[in-house]
Amino acid sequence: MFRKIILIFFLLVLGSCGVSKKRTVKSKAYKVTVAGTPKDTVVVSEIPIIKIPEKELSKADDIINTALTFSGVRYKYGGTTKKGMDCSGLLYVSFGAHDVPLPRVSYAMANEGKRIRLRQVAKGDLLFFKTSRRGKRINHVGMVVAVENDEIKFIHASSSRGVIVSSLQEGYWNYAFIKATRVL
Repeated sequence: MFRKIILIFFLLVLGSCGVSKKRTVKSKAYKVTVAGTPKDTVVVSEIPIIKIPEKELSKADDIINTALTFSGVRYKYGGTTKKGMDCSGLLYVSFGAHDVPLPRVSYAMANEGKRIRLRQVAKGDLLFFKTSRRGKRINHVGMVVAVENDEIKFIHASSSRGVIVSSLQEGYWNYAFIKATRVL
């Protein structure tokens, strides 16, 4: 009996060695340090840094930088903190930090601002998606962070990968896209 238990134990241990853990990819963060003598160097934070001259920062840039501080945060339905975020919570918090009030849910956000054509989008504009086959209303939102050579990059909270920057050229997002609005 004892030998059977040991045999089962070893089979479980050896069998589990081939199982790989699901990994999430976090955005690359840079360490910011305070200058001083080598002994006195202190790490202040580990957040992504975007190099934009301060005098050129617009309200949209400020909101984008706030949203980027949540990069890598896991997805949590209804979440609005670094412990977990959903797509509308990310934008609700980011815009709210700069005194731009938005509704809390994506389908209500879709009624705010002015509808614009996709070729007119700029940094800070909102992109709305319908990702559910069953539902008829908008259920996902992202914010444009860059427009480069007809490629639109947006930040959002993906249910599978957390807060990330994606491209509208990706097939899934291009297919699910519904409309763009400007709230700033």
